[in-house]
Amino acid sequence: MIKVTNNLSGKEEIFKSRVPNKVDLYVCGVTPYDYSHLGHGRCYVSFDLLYRVLTFLGYDVTYCRNYTDIDDKIIKKAEQEFGDKQRYADITKKYIAHYQDDMKALNCVVPDHEPRVTENIDDIITFISGLIEKGKAYEADGDVYFSIKSFPEYGKFSKHDVKDLRVGQRVEPNSKKRDPLDFALWKSEFEGQFWQSPWGWGRPGWHIECSVLASKYLGTQIDIHAGGMDLIFPHHENEIAQSEALHGKPFANYWMHNGFVQINKEKMSKSLGNFFTLQEIFKKYDPMVVRFYFLNHQYRAPLDFSFDDLDAFQKSYQKLCRVFEKECSQLTNEEIKKSPTVQKMLAFLQDDLNTPGMMGVVFESLRELEKNESERCAVKAFIQKVLGLNLQSLPEKEIEVTEQMKRLIAERETARAEKNWTRADEIRDKLVELGYKIQDKKL
Repeated sequence: MIKVTNNLSGKEEIFKSRVPNKVDLYVCGVTPYDYSHLGHGRCYVSFDLLYRVLTFLGYDVTYCRNYTDIDDKIIKKAEQEFGDKQRYADITKKYIAHYQDDMKALNCVVPDHEPRVTENIDDIITFISGLIEKGKAYEADGDVYFSIKSFPEYGKFSKHDVKDLRVGQRVEPNSKKRDPLDFALWKSEFEGQFWQSPWGWGRPGWHIECSVLASKYLGTQIDIHAGGMDLIFPHHENEIAQSEALHGKPFANYWMHNGFVQINKEKMSKSLGNFFTLQEIFKKYDPMVVRFYFLNHQYRAPLDFSFDDLDAFQKSYQKLCRVFEKECSQLTNEEIKKSPTVQKMLAFLQDDLNTPGMMGVVFESLRELEKNESERCAVKAFIQKVLGLNLQSLPEKEIEVTEQMKRLIAERETARAEKNWTRADEIRDKLVELGYKIQDKKL
C-alpha cells in the first residue's frame, strides 16, 4: 500500500491501480532547446523514485516520458543558430544527447517508452481529427483550436473558474479564435514547412502532444500522470480537456507534481540570473551528491537551493558511503524487506514519498548498522535499489594550491617551529575551509 497526494482531488489518497499489480506512469518530458537545469533534475529524480518504490512493492510499471522535440522555443533557437527554423532537429539532437547524459549521471531509470513528438505526427493528426468530428475543436484558416465551451468541466483540475480566466482576456482583432481561452491544437505554417495535414501545412500545438503520446503508449486511461507543478495550468488542464473530450472517460486517476526549485525564495529562471544547469553543478559536485540532495527534500515542497546546503549534504553522503563501504552479497527484494530498518524506511516512502523522514531513519540507525552486518547489507541494498544511490566513495578532487594557501602554509610552519600551537591550529582550520587538508609529521 502506498499513499500519494492526488492533485485532482487535492488530497492524499491510498493508491489503487486500475489493473491489479500493474501501473501506467506518464511523466511530461523536456523541451530540448537548452541544457537541463536543476528543476529538470529534481522532477525526474522525484518520479524515478516513484517508479522504483512501486517496482519494489511488486507493481509491474510501464513508464513513459516524452520529448517535446518541436516547439516555439526550439524553432526560435534554430533560427538564431542556423537562420533556418526547419533545422529544428539539429537543435533537439544536441540537447537530447546532453539530457540523456545528465539522467544517466543521476542514475535515473530509462523509461520503457521515450517517444518523440516528431515521430508521432500521424497519430496527432488523427487525434485532432477526432476532436473536430465530435464538435470539440474547429479549423480556422489552417489553424485548429480546442473549443473551451464544448467542455463544460474545463478548469476542474486547476480549480480555475472560466469566468475569472476570461477577465482581462480579449480576442485580438485578427484572431481566428472563437473564445479567447481556446487553445491551439495545430498551428499553420507556410506551404512545404513541417508537416502536411487535412488543414494544410503546419505543426502540432504543445498541449495535444502529451495527450496523444500517453494514449498511444499507455492507453486512453492511465493510472498516474506526473510532472512539475508549473504544468498544472494550462498544460495539464488542457490535456484533461482534450483527452476526456475525445475518449469520454477520465484521462488519469492520479496527478502528481513536484515543487519548484527556488534560489533565495524566488523561482529559478534565466531572466533573474539565478539559473544553474546540471552540467554546471556536476563540475563541482558528484551527481550522486546532487541526487542525495534532492532526495533529502519532500518532492512536493519547494526546494530553496544553496551551495552551502549542497556542501553539507555532500559531507552527509560521504559519511553514508563510509558506513556502507564493505561489500555485501546480493539480496532479493523479499530478503531486503525482512530488515526492520528497511521496513521503517519503507513506511515513510509509502507515505507520499516522505524522503526526509526516511533519511532520518537511516542516519539514526548508522551506529547500529555498523555493528550488524545483515541489517547493514539489507539497508545498503535498499538504498541502492530504491533510492538509486550507488554509495561509492567520492573521489578526492585535486586542489589548486593558491598563493594564499602557500602563504598560510609557510606561516603555519613558522608557528609550529615556534611551538605556537594555537596559531598553527587556527591556520590549519582556515586551510581546511579552503579545501586543503594537512597531515602533520612529528617535529
